[in-house]
Order: sequence, then C-alpha cells, then structure tokens
Amino acid sequence: MKIVFMGTPEFAVPSLNALVAAGHELCGVFTQPDKPKNRGMRVQQPPVKQYALSKMLPVYQPEKMRNGAALDILQRLKPDLIVVAAYGKLLPPDVLALPRLGCINVHSSLLPKYRGAAPINWAILNGEDETGISIMYMAEGMDTGDILAQRRTPIDPDEDATCLYNRLAILGASLLTEVVCQIGSGIAQAVPQDDNLSCYAPMLSKDLSPMDFEKTAQQLHNQVRGLFPWPAAVAVLNGVRCKILRTVRTNETTGKSPGTVVQADKKGLKVACGDGRVLEILELQPDGKKGMTASAFLLGHPVPVGAVLAKQG
Repeated sequence: MKIVFMGTPEFAVPSLNALVAAGHELCGVFTQPDKPKNRGMRVQQPPVKQYALSKMLPVYQPEKMRNGAALDILQRLKPDLIVVAAYGKLLPPDVLALPRLGCINVHSSLLPKYRGAAPINWAILNGEDETGISIMYMAEGMDTGDILAQRRTPIDPDEDATCLYNRLAILGASLLTEVVCQIGSGIAQAVPQDDNLSCYAPMLSKDLSPMDFEKTAQQLHNQVRGLFPWPAAVAVLNGVRCKILRTVRTNETTGKSPGTVVQADKKGLKVACGDGRVLEILELQPDGKKGMTASAFLLGHPVPVGAVLAKQG
C-alpha cells in the first residue's frame, strides 16, 4: 500500500525504518522544518529527514498543516494510509479524512492514560511501574482515537526517560508493522477509548526542575529520572546550581530535616528527604560545565555536612 509517514525526532526513525523494511511504498515523508540547535545555533535536519534522505525517500517540510499547502501535497501523493509517530503537529480534519484507510498514530503510552506531548516523562514522574505503546486511529481530539493495538512493558525502577524513550521507539516499530499488515488485510479491529480513564501529559518546562527535598526520596528519584536529559532536575549545592543527572534511593534513614546533607565526601553525596529516607546523588552537571560524578564535584566545591539544600524558585 502507499503510505505517507509523518514524524520528526529519533523516536520516529525505527517506525519509518520498519515500514521501509516491510516493503511498503513510502510515497512521502513529512517532518518538521530544519531548525537551529545547540550553542552554535547551526541549522540541523530532523532525524527523520536524515533517515529518509539516506533511503532516497521524498521529504516534505510544511511550516503549517492548516493553510492548504500540506493538503495539496497529500492530494497529489494519494496515500492509502498516513502513519504518524511523534510528528509534533496536529492534523486538521481535511487531512485526517484524506487517505482511504485512515490515519494512525504510534503513541508512547497505554492510552487513554497520558494523552499529550510528554507521556514517557510523565509516566516516570508519576512513579508508574508499567507503560507501553498504543497504536490508534487519529481523531480530531488529542490522542482520543480508537485503539488498534497495545503492547505493555515494565519500567525499571532506575530507568530514566532517555532509556525508556529508546526502548519504546523499538517496541512501537515492531507493533506498527503488525497493525499496518492487519489494516492492509482488512482484519484490523479498533476499540474506543474510555475517556473516564484518561489523563494528560503536558509538555515539559523548566518550572518542573527545582528539587524540593520535603518530598519523598522516591518522588525525587522519579523527578531526576523523568526530567533527564531536559529540562533536568536542579539543586543548588553550596551556591552552585547543578543539574542532577543520576540518583539512587538508599536503604538509609535519618532524623535530619529534609534537605540536610548527611554525607559529602569521596564516598558519596547523600541528602535527607521528607520521608526520612536518604537519597544519594551520583552524577550532576554544574551550570556551564560538563557532567561529572558527585565525588568529583565535591573535590572542587566542598559541601559541608549539615548544610540544608533549599528549593530554588
């Protein structure tokens, strides 16, 4: 069948690759426009575009989806099916209605939970022990369409958002090939979502970064994992603002006030939390510097035991 694929980041590349490997006709690949990135602000191509060009697939990068330009392209391409994976743009009704087999989306949560832009991060932030992939028909609402298939996977207690992102990208690609085959064979079955069970996973912001040690050790550990690598959990250690990159929950307890540094030496950096448990900071990144171990940081920036880490606004 003729397929138009729409995706932008690394998450979408395995799904596009799976469609190519399965022998489907990719008549067009839509991705977001090239954008300047990093400190040098050099214009970079999205990962999906890089992959598509390597396979000599036609690439389209419309600025908007609602001004008619994208619809004109799609009408010329005449796809049987549109497949979307982390495209980053909402499809208007006229685009949703165009392909004869519909539009489907690869979403990284077990819908109806975690509809929205950052489902992987919020699953970790909220302490979920399981997530997965949902593939559904696209509707006008935010991730509200009927579900074609789901696949579950546990979340490791120490797994961060980057690791889970990479695993779900592969899982999504595998499930996508099965669903597209079912659609092509006319045997796909879709089930409506229960809106009463839904919750929203909004875009991340730096407002989520400050660590509040009044929270439990588990909540803080989840914050570090869920916000890695961006915007990252943040704490101020002896006047130095640091992104906290990796932590571990210890079995230690303490009667110290939340935020109190209970150990700060070559053996480790440990902080009391609101539930009386101790969180160990393993890796961090001071502003303007590279990431490092906590023990390496302490060599140049001693933090006194007994100091209290306050939440920064």
